[in-house]
Amino acid sequence: MTARFAPPGTSFVPIHILAPDHVSPWARHQSPVVQAQLGAQPFSGKLGAARLIFDASGQVAAVLAGWGTAASRARQQFPLGGLAAKLPAATYGFATVPTEADMTNAALGWLLSAYRFDRYKSAKDQAAHLVAPDPDQAHALEIRAEAVALACDLINTPANDMGPDALEATACAVADRFGATTTVTRGTDLLSANLPMIHTVGRAADQAPRLIDFQWGDPAARRVTLVGKGVCFDTGGLNLKPSASMGLMKKDMGGAATVLALAQMIMAMDLPVRLRVLIPAVENSVSSGAFRPGDVLTARNGLTVEVNNTDAEGRLVLADALALGGEESPALMISMATLTGAARVAMGPDVPPFFTDDSELAAQVMQAATRVADPLWQLPFWEPYEEMIEPDIADLDNAPKGGFAGAITAALFLRRFAGGAGSYLHVDCFGWTPAAKPARPKGGACQGARALLEVIAGASA
Repeated sequence: MTARFAPPGTSFVPIHILAPDHVSPWARHQSPVVQAQLGAQPFSGKLGAARLIFDASGQVAAVLAGWGTAASRARQQFPLGGLAAKLPAATYGFATVPTEADMTNAALGWLLSAYRFDRYKSAKDQAAHLVAPDPDQAHALEIRAEAVALACDLINTPANDMGPDALEATACAVADRFGATTTVTRGTDLLSANLPMIHTVGRAADQAPRLIDFQWGDPAARRVTLVGKGVCFDTGGLNLKPSASMGLMKKDMGGAATVLALAQMIMAMDLPVRLRVLIPAVENSVSSGAFRPGDVLTARNGLTVEVNNTDAEGRLVLADALALGGEESPALMISMATLTGAARVAMGPDVPPFFTDDSELAAQVMQAATRVADPLWQLPFWEPYEEMIEPDIADLDNAPKGGFAGAITAALFLRRFAGGAGSYLHVDCFGWTPAAKPARPKGGACQGARALLEVIAGASA
């Protein structure tokens, strides 16, 4: 479910955004009717506060929205993101705006707050609608909100309805909508296509493992390749997860969902790039065909991998896809994955770490993440830890012992397969909001896609 702005020119109820110290100066210039209401019930201006102002006939004439302090706003990605839910059915527009207010952020937060996951349970639509503060930006913001909703829907859908078959269907629908060319390699065809680790991880499941591959845009344009982890459910394999860790594993395809959201935005905005999307879609299941701890696998690029934990399967499927993607030497290759618990221990649920050796790219990502309120933070490809991913009997270890630096060692593992790309960037996202926050409902979360869109758009301008 995605919200849209009200048509330009629609009459609206004005919203006055006021900080605590601006309420009294604003009130002095209002009518006696307004001043009487504020005198009877003062407005605090606290962040998140909302107050309806009525005219002499009892109709809603205006809304006061609290802007709070700079410190309180710094704690919210979308400081005004909870406003729409507090307002009755009507069309609204921003009128009084603090000079430091980011109206793009406010408008996007309004759209994102309208998201409802209603596949299994009816949900009441958001009744309040907004006239875009900048009509020239309205369509671009709607594109972003629609893509975020796509990712959230995919992550929120349980694995019985979002297995590899359904993920493929959704990816193909996104590709078809924009005229992309799609190829899907399934089952034992993965072996003949030299994608052995994708096959190995997914071969125990009822739904065949596969690689979804679509390409869009001018072949002569700058090449951008997106790789998303599509583990539709992760039992942990023979290294079975405990039930407390398995409960949210429907979200283990969050990287694929986020990559699809980013790809949809790129195509909807018709950015001048040659886009390739690679999604290894599997279930990590348990059966007689499951791969085992101690197995040694050979990846697409010839590197051997000792499997010391079948629950570290995401990096295995990504490895083949990255090796394939790097073969055409894209200018930029990005992998996104719900890869490690270590990233959550280090950064919490809201701030995905990213890794790159390209310092200029890193600076662009950090700046974009701050600018568009889509947090990302750099962690290092720390070279001294390379020896941690090198076991005794193979080139690489998929699950180094010791438990330290798990996000970094996983990223180092992936980097071994990303050769050929001009720049490589990996994002270890959580894909989930544990508790509802303004414009961020509890459940599936699209993390990093909007920030990366800004970087890709800027580099392609």
